[in-house]
Amino acid sequence: MVSHDRDPPPSGGGGQGAAAQAAALGKTTIEDGVVAKIAGIAAREVSGVYALGGGAARMVGAIRDALNTTDLTQGISVEVGETQVAVDVTIVADYPVSLQKVADDVRSAIVRAMVELVGMEVAEVNVTVNDVHIPADDEDGDGQQEARVQ
Repeated sequence: MVSHDRDPPPSGGGGQGAAAQAAALGKTTIEDGVVAKIAGIAAREVSGVYALGGGAARMVGAIRDALNTTDLTQGISVEVGETQVAVDVTIVADYPVSLQKVADDVRSAIVRAMVELVGMEVAEVNVTVNDVHIPADDEDGDGQQEARVQ
């Protein structure tokens, strides 16, 4: 969980009203799940990423997708400190793409999202390529295979 405290503005003759001063006070808390969701969205937007998560997570994800309740944190694990965040992401890459390029692009997208949207420094982003999606796998959807023996 990320928390940011705001110190009260210095008092003085700035002419600011009580409403402006009250807006500057308080604490912002960003839950770990929100950080994971932002990382997941950033990773999914990278070209060459087919899906996030390992086999079992993708199976559950397919059920959730059918129910229109996609889990945007699937395949994402975060560790959030006071000022830094570490992210572990598991991806399935499209074939044929450079796996190193996709992993580097995922890493860059997540770092950018953490800095720009969450406002935290990134300690590390570990990318695991769990599988490669071959488009021909999708074309065998009729379920009928030719018998190998008679």
